Amino acid sequence: MTNRQIIGKIHLWLGIPTGLLVFVIAITGCLYAFQEEMQQMTQPYREVVAENKPFLPPSKLQVIAQKELPGRQLHSIKYREKGKATEAIFYNFEEHYYYSVFINPYSGQVLKVRDNESGFFHFVLDGHFYLWLPPEIGQPVVATSTLIFVIILISGLILWFPRNKNQLRRNVTISWKNGTHWKKKIFDLHNILGFYVCLLALVLSLTGLVWGFQWFANGWYKMAGGQKSLMYEDPGSTKKGNEPAIINAPIDSIWIMMQKEYPNAKSIEVHPPENEKSSIAANANANAGTYWKTDYRYFDQYTLAEVKANHIYGRLKDSGFGDKLIRMNYDIHVGAIGGLPGKIIVFLIGLIVASLPVTGFLIWWKIRK
Repeated sequence: MTNRQIIGKIHLWLGIPTGLLVFVIAITGCLYAFQEEMQQMTQPYREVVAENKPFLPPSKLQVIAQKELPGRQLHSIKYREKGKATEAIFYNFEEHYYYSVFINPYSGQVLKVRDNESGFFHFVLDGHFYLWLPPEIGQPVVATSTLIFVIILISGLILWFPRNKNQLRRNVTISWKNGTHWKKKIFDLHNILGFYVCLLALVLSLTGLVWGFQWFANGWYKMAGGQKSLMYEDPGSTKKGNEPAIINAPIDSIWIMMQKEYPNAKSIEVHPPENEKSSIAANANANAGTYWKTDYRYFDQYTLAEVKANHIYGRLKDSGFGDKLIRMNYDIHVGAIGGLPGKIIVFLIGLIVASLPVTGFLIWWKIRK
């Protein structure tokens, strides 16, 4: 058996058991690509009439939001630009809840209480991450399937590689001529479309593996020169008992400071301390369409002195290449790094990737018969 035949067997016998899983992961990724744009179009409570007066401070919005969800833990208050509702986010991983309270930042009127653990896009994301299985089962299955798909892509590229110049032309052009047998068309759709999307599909798969396996994320980060921790850890606050009195509520003081330091930010988010040892976390994003340029800051809740974090989620100016690469991971994976054209490209790649298990199965089924 030649090396090419061995690679063909690997491509076939890895593709058959994972084909359906790859199809589901790719289709759900397509559907999720434009979730932000769709939510903006279908959820009018995200918009408010812009007024010529300042926003209400976070301490007041905190009281308003907690009346809507008593007993729930307020994670953060996120301010956006003028004309956008402010979002109070309630989140707790252990208790499995994730709510958003949309509030008019001028009047304090509650516009919508939304359960983010329900709805169409949550259903799609649950399929993309876990195949609608319990997370402890679905996540390893998705991660392993993605890793196998990387091997399938590489083996497929080797099999596509032409042996001579005449074959090169046949390997880059789909034959649509009348009289071309349907088996030849299916083979071309699998072979040639697979070649065209191979490199970008690899990028999407590798960025998915960053979330799938901790060992992969650490290795990818170290290879890019990263030296910090990938795990988020609150740098905390220290209570000594002789701290000077703070005139405003601590989160209001931090919010005011963030507004001054980031006057052109598209969003500013303030996180109230969860307990007496927690810091006040705040972040400012310069771009509404991506996340990687966000500046993350941490402050002692008693003195408001800035506290430095030892992980990658700090100031952008303090980030090295490896830090930026990991911070870009989500924006690359969904195509947001390239704006709307980038999302369209990711959507089309997802559709083609979803077609590859189908055409591959049809080819195998015909050969088998």
